[in-house]
Amino acid sequence: MQINIEQLMTSTGVKFGTSGVRGLVVDMSDQVCWTYVTAFLQYLMSENLIKKGDRVGIAGDLRASSDKIMAAAVVAVQEQGLVAINYGKIPSPAIAHFGITEAIPTIMVTGSHIPDDRNGIKFNKADGEILKADELAICSQLITIPDDKFNDDGSFIVESILPATQSEAEALYIERFTNFFPEQCLQGMQIGLYEHSSVSRDVLKTILTTLGATVTSLARSDQFISVDTEAIRPEDVILAKQWAAEYQFDCIISTDGDGDRPLISDEHGNWLRGDIAGVLCAQYLNAKVVVTPVSSNSAVEKSALFEQVIRTRIGSPYVITAMDNAADGGHRQIIGYEANGGVLQGSDITLNDRLLTALPTRDAAIVPLSILMLAKQQSLTVSELLKTLPARFTFSDRLKAFPTELSQQRLAVFLTADQSENFSKVQAQFSFAGQVLSIDDTDGIRITFDTQEVIHLRPSGNAPELRCYTEAADEERAQQLNQQAIEVMNSWRA
Repeated sequence: MQINIEQLMTSTGVKFGTSGVRGLVVDMSDQVCWTYVTAFLQYLMSENLIKKGDRVGIAGDLRASSDKIMAAAVVAVQEQGLVAINYGKIPSPAIAHFGITEAIPTIMVTGSHIPDDRNGIKFNKADGEILKADELAICSQLITIPDDKFNDDGSFIVESILPATQSEAEALYIERFTNFFPEQCLQGMQIGLYEHSSVSRDVLKTILTTLGATVTSLARSDQFISVDTEAIRPEDVILAKQWAAEYQFDCIISTDGDGDRPLISDEHGNWLRGDIAGVLCAQYLNAKVVVTPVSSNSAVEKSALFEQVIRTRIGSPYVITAMDNAADGGHRQIIGYEANGGVLQGSDITLNDRLLTALPTRDAAIVPLSILMLAKQQSLTVSELLKTLPARFTFSDRLKAFPTELSQQRLAVFLTADQSENFSKVQAQFSFAGQVLSIDDTDGIRITFDTQEVIHLRPSGNAPELRCYTEAADEERAQQLNQQAIEVMNSWRA
């Protein structure tokens, strides 16, 4: 049987989104996962980016389903005449960093922050994660599925077993930070590490303690817990404040499931928004050019800390492309970040005569380390450090079970050729935010009002959801504005 990925996505519901392939675990059979990995490798070989006998690194997160998907990836790699290396349960940026350092492609099995009944696969070329052009090429691959390989339910006839775990990728990732930051630079700091089921939990503890911090492990779980750094669970908001009051931490640190998005709190247990954390991280790293999606708040421009700020569509492939373009234009000290907190490094960074090599994929570890060092430099607590930035607050929420096609139809009403008509339609729907000043259609519609408040609406890139991002001068107003916008959006279901 022959099939291409476009057909596979339609028939199984396992699809490319903004961060690789994702789907329900029940739909991610051995056959589906084998086919996706085979298409990725066929594409690399067709572009002479890999040849028979080369290594391919494989890693995964702590979901119950990850081992099985990793094993399916091993079979696909071996059947292409390549050598599959199992680098174990390590963060997404760790396997990507190892691949870039060793100039080999890598595969990360993870669903990131989504629930345990779902999983996914991230693909990295030897120079970093795949971009949109690569995704299109992978989707066009024609795959031959042998008749004698799979049972009717898509499982392997002959079970695949993961090879023994190799530790080099994890060790190299730890050394990345312990060699860049000054020895014992966190000495005297008390840090809470919210471990839950993050695949980064042990790596982070090693990095923090090596740099001198006293680390208290919190809420380690053997069951997968869905922690979304962009939509923080109410229970995690409560827990952080309780821990901060009990232990008197300098901050609490965590990540999402695969360790590419960070969570960091102040000393009171208040979680920082990802886009604010990104600004502070870029400030410590002495960034000259900052690349961030349109959904990130405007504190990055208003701070005047950077020579240039470049806005993109939402999704790491767009941030990476813009960083590449900036580097091609001769810029250096390039940092990207997303509203969900992940920081991407578009160029080498030199600081205190130490080198941090480029890592053009989301990374969680660099963020809290940089923020703590910036606070230490300025003799401030984390909460005091936040006050050095312009007072801009963001809030995000979403309408679930809102089909992507319906989202696109509703937003298209505000994106006609007649700009004055668009302004009038927006004004009629969202007059509670003020007078419309501008409409940005880079990704969905981002509306700026004369109050300097912002409402940004866009369909999710990997789920049937309509997302809403709001920005205002104080946190309560940003949340209120979001609730008002959600009420308007909910009326669009009819």
